[in-house]
Amino acid sequence: MRERHLDMYTAYKRASSKDYVSDYDREEGSARLLNGLGKEIGNPSWKRPLPHVLVATIASLLFGYHLGVVNETLESMSLDLGFSGSTMAEGLVVSTCLAGAFVGSLFSGWIADGVGRRRAFQLCALPMIIGSAMSASTKDLWGMLLGRLFVGTGMGIGPAVVALYVAEVSPTYVRGAFGSCTQIATCIGLLGALFIGIPAKDTAGWWRTCFWVSAIPAAVLALFMEFSAESPHWLFKRGRSAEAEAAFEKLLGGSHVKFAMAELSKSGPGDELDSVKLSELLYGRHSRVLFIGSTLFALQQLSGINAVFYFSSSVFKSAGVPSDSANICVGVANLFGSIVAMLLMDKLGRKLLLLGSFSGMAVAMSLQAMAATSFTSRSGALYLSVGGMLLCVLTFSLGAGPVPGLLLSEIFPNRIRAKAMALCMAVHWVVNFFVGLFFLRLLEQLGPLLLYAIFSSFCLLAVIFVKKNVLETKGKSLQEIEIALLPQE
Repeated sequence: MRERHLDMYTAYKRASSKDYVSDYDREEGSARLLNGLGKEIGNPSWKRPLPHVLVATIASLLFGYHLGVVNETLESMSLDLGFSGSTMAEGLVVSTCLAGAFVGSLFSGWIADGVGRRRAFQLCALPMIIGSAMSASTKDLWGMLLGRLFVGTGMGIGPAVVALYVAEVSPTYVRGAFGSCTQIATCIGLLGALFIGIPAKDTAGWWRTCFWVSAIPAAVLALFMEFSAESPHWLFKRGRSAEAEAAFEKLLGGSHVKFAMAELSKSGPGDELDSVKLSELLYGRHSRVLFIGSTLFALQQLSGINAVFYFSSSVFKSAGVPSDSANICVGVANLFGSIVAMLLMDKLGRKLLLLGSFSGMAVAMSLQAMAATSFTSRSGALYLSVGGMLLCVLTFSLGAGPVPGLLLSEIFPNRIRAKAMALCMAVHWVVNFFVGLFFLRLLEQLGPLLLYAIFSSFCLLAVIFVKKNVLETKGKSLQEIEIALLPQE
């Protein structure tokens, strides 16, 4: 009986898809007869979906803020809560957040598919509000750790859902630029945490204010998502075609609805009665795109960028630059590169930016390795270290930073997009955790020359991998990308 029901359901959906295509063809033919020139309607306005994208990127801003909020506040926080001098406790304050992020990312796809993208954003904001309040009001280390665990859970859900939502609500011709907004928001969050945290060393209890402040954008995200459009792709996958049309009208305008629905129907309708099994993702026809996505995220982390972000202050301090100035320099370089990437994403394309970015990072890591050789003078070594570090951050933000999240949300088919993104983000967090955990130990055991040479080798490996495996998605609809990548059954 179930097989018969599924066959009838699939037949109904296929008929619906044909109806959309034929309706669009009739409407397009009428439009051409009216204008007599055979011109298409043109691209929808980017202004319609922009407010919805900006609301979604608040989650990325919170992601960046919570990554950076302990940077300036950790010292005063440890004094107030009684764990000053304990490197283990300080490490736990940072790593507990990463552990929560891993758990949140692992379940983000099931949440996004189960309750929709808008509700997933609200569920992402809720633990961030609770965790921020717990961290700000705690009287001991355990309260701080529990608060950071809650915050980390929200951080893990956020990036995957942002990438999904932005890709699914953006017009094709600006999808790259809108996708880059998430990286810019993360940079702004990091810089915001830095500037808000500056008084923490001199003002008693200021670190609590830093955590209270983060609850405000989280509340704004939860509230404004109530008025934002749901993803038409998710609605269509759930069989709610009328609501998908209404969402497209809100995002693109009435004249583009038929064409958008026809495009959505190309890849075949989603079947909400089928659950996506883990074995299907790992060993089935989707395994290739999942391999590309997870490997890209792993190479992003193995490039050594987080070693730069986590430990840049010590390198700058050895060059006589104060840590505040060091963090500002890194933050500004990251933000500048992200803005340039946004402007170039839909002109040069994702693949070219990735190739240029990983190549630049390989050069930057080589400069860091050269600084550790005996052939370099002390002043030359300092210039090479600082210059290599800033070049690494800049080139990372041009491609390796913003592109993987955007690219993965584009290459995964609609049916598996949310769950596949969740698995790839889990890979991201695992590799991120181990790089942060072992970097200082490896630096001590192997020395900077060999370690930075290894990072440079991973960057070159990423260049080869991108060249052989990554499909250029610039100017293609999500359905065209799916048809090009997915082998037919």
